[in-house]
Amino acid sequence: MYQYTEFDRHFVKARASQFRDQLTRWQAGTLAEDEFKPLRLQNGWYVQRYAPMLRVAVPYGELASRQMRVLAKIAREYDQPDAALMADAQAMQDKLGAVPLRNGQSVHTKLTKGYAHFTTRTNVQYNWIPLSDAADVMDLLASVDMHGIQTSGNCIRNITSDALAGIAPDEIADPRPFAEIMRQWSTLHPEFAFLPRKFKIALNGALEDRAAIGWYDVGLQLLRNDAGELGFKVLVGGGMGRTPVIGSVIREFLPWNQIMNYIEAVIRVYNSYGRRDNVWKARIKILVKAEGQRYIDQVEAEFKQIVEQDGAPHLITQAEFDRVSACFVAPVVTQRVRTADEQAAHEALRTQAQGNIEYTRWLERNVRPHQNPALRAVSLSFKRLGQAPGDATGEQMDIAADLADRFSASELRVTHEQNLLLPWVHADDLPELWQAARAAGLARPNIGLLTDMITCPGGDFCSLANARSIPIAEAITERYQDLDELHDLGEIDLHISGCINSCGHHHSGHIGILGVDKDGKEWYQVSLGGADGTLLSGPAMPGKTVGPSFSAAEVPEVVEALIATYVAQRNGRETFIDTLRRTGPDAFKLAANAARMSTRRPEPAESVAA
Repeated sequence: MYQYTEFDRHFVKARASQFRDQLTRWQAGTLAEDEFKPLRLQNGWYVQRYAPMLRVAVPYGELASRQMRVLAKIAREYDQPDAALMADAQAMQDKLGAVPLRNGQSVHTKLTKGYAHFTTRTNVQYNWIPLSDAADVMDLLASVDMHGIQTSGNCIRNITSDALAGIAPDEIADPRPFAEIMRQWSTLHPEFAFLPRKFKIALNGALEDRAAIGWYDVGLQLLRNDAGELGFKVLVGGGMGRTPVIGSVIREFLPWNQIMNYIEAVIRVYNSYGRRDNVWKARIKILVKAEGQRYIDQVEAEFKQIVEQDGAPHLITQAEFDRVSACFVAPVVTQRVRTADEQAAHEALRTQAQGNIEYTRWLERNVRPHQNPALRAVSLSFKRLGQAPGDATGEQMDIAADLADRFSASELRVTHEQNLLLPWVHADDLPELWQAARAAGLARPNIGLLTDMITCPGGDFCSLANARSIPIAEAITERYQDLDELHDLGEIDLHISGCINSCGHHHSGHIGILGVDKDGKEWYQVSLGGADGTLLSGPAMPGKTVGPSFSAAEVPEVVEALIATYVAQRNGRETFIDTLRRTGPDAFKLAANAARMSTRRPEPAESVAA
C-alpha cells in the first residue's frame, strides 16, 4: 500500500492543527456558526439526525493494520454519546415502529454505539462522536496518516478504485499510482474547492469493471491500444440520485501521461457552466446530458489550451510516475515455516476443514485468485444477522487488524460492497485464517449472495433520509439465513437506499429498494434489473420500478416473491439477473405486486427511476 512521505505526514498533521484552532474559536464564540460550518465540512464533520457524523477518508480503500486499530480506538473511546441523547434518539426511532416478519416476529431499530461503518465509497463513518471531541479524534487520525479532508463539500471527494487493484489476475495496469497522483493534485485544489456540486472519480485497471466507473462523475478505465501503449478510456457524467445517468465516453483512448491535464479540462468546464441555481441540477451529469456534444467540444478546446498554451502543467512525467509508484511497496509473502508439531496441527486442521461444507463454501465465495499464484485475496464478511451491513465494532476492527497482521502482511482494504479484504494471504494459511475468521464471526460464506447486500445508514441516522434502511436489511437477512438456500439462489445484488441520494446504490442493484416519504410515513419503491458494470451484471444501467411503492411490512414479502419467481423461471444454474433479462420483468412485477397487503389500495407509481 502507499507509504506516506514526511511531506504527506506534515500536511495531514498541520491540517489537524488548523482544525483544532477552528474548533476552539467556534467553541469560544469568536468564530460564528456559519463561518465554522464549511470548515468542519471540509474536514469530514457533518451534523446528522441525532449527532455529528465523521467521515474518514480511505483513499482507494487501503488500510494498514495500525490504522485499523486507531479506527477501533476511536469507536471504543469516542463514538460514545451521552445517555440522555441516546435515550431520546431511541425513543424517536421507536415511534417509527417495527418491520413485521412472516413468522409473527418483527425487526425494529435498536441504536448502538462504539462502532464504525464501511461505506460504498471505501470511507469509514462514525455516528456518535461529540463535536467537542472532534479535534482529539483528528489528531489521532493524523498520528496514523489519516484524515477527513474533502470527504464533504462541493469538491473532489475520495478517489476510489477496485479493491483488487495491484493484485487482480485480470489487471491491465495498477490504477493506484494514478489514483494517488489525483489525490495529491485534488487535495485543497484552489480552483476546485467550491464546485457546483460534489465530484467523484473512480478508476479501474482490470478487464472487469469492479469499480462501477459508469456511475461516477468521472470514470477512468485503463487499457492498451493496438500499439500496446497504456492509456485511459474517459467517461464523464455518470451518477445516481434523482436522475440516474450512465457516464458518456468522451475519449476512447487518452495517453496515460495526459490524464491530469484532461481531468483539469473536464472540471474547468463543469466549474464554469455547471448549474448553481438548483441543487438537484448541479451535478455534472445534468450538464453533460443537457449539452451533449457541446460539452465534449468545450472540454477538448480547454484541453488543447492547457497542453498548447499553458504548457501542460499537469503532464505526468515518467519520473513523477516512478516516484509515486515506488511508494506502493508489495510485501514479500512466503510460505510459513512451521515446526514439526505446528505442521502436524496444520495438516490436521486442513483435513478437518476440507471435510466441512462451510469451509468449501468459504473457499468458493470469500477467496479469490491473486496475481501471485501462491497468494489469495480473502474477504471478511461484514454482512451478518444482528448488525447493519458494513458496521464493525471496535472489537471487530481490532480482530480484523490482528488477522491482517497474522495473515495479510498487515494490510486490509475496504470494498465497494462494504466488506474488508485481506489482499496478501498465502494459500497455505487458508485453513488457519478460516478458523480464526470464523471464531470472530467474519467468515460467513455469503460474498456476492443475497445477504451480502449494500445498505446505507438510512433514516436511523441520516437527516436526509426518507425511510430507514437498516431494519429492512435486517428483515431480509433474517429470512435468508439458510446457507443451503443462499448458495442455491446464487449471486444476487440487493441494494437499499434510504432516500433518492442513492448512497445505497439502489439504482445498480439487480433488486433495488428505495425509501420514499408519503405523508410523513415510510414507503419503499422496488426496482429490477440494475447493473454496476461487473461481468455478472453486464454494462452499467439503472433498474426499472415494479410499480407503486410498498409499506415497510410488505418489502420482505416482495423480495421473497421476486426470489420465488426467479426459482420458478430459471434454467439450471442461471443467475437471477440472467433469468430476469431472458424472461423479461412482467412475471416478476406481477409477483411483487401480488405481495401487497389486501387492506391497502394501490397508489400512483413513483417516477424517480429511469
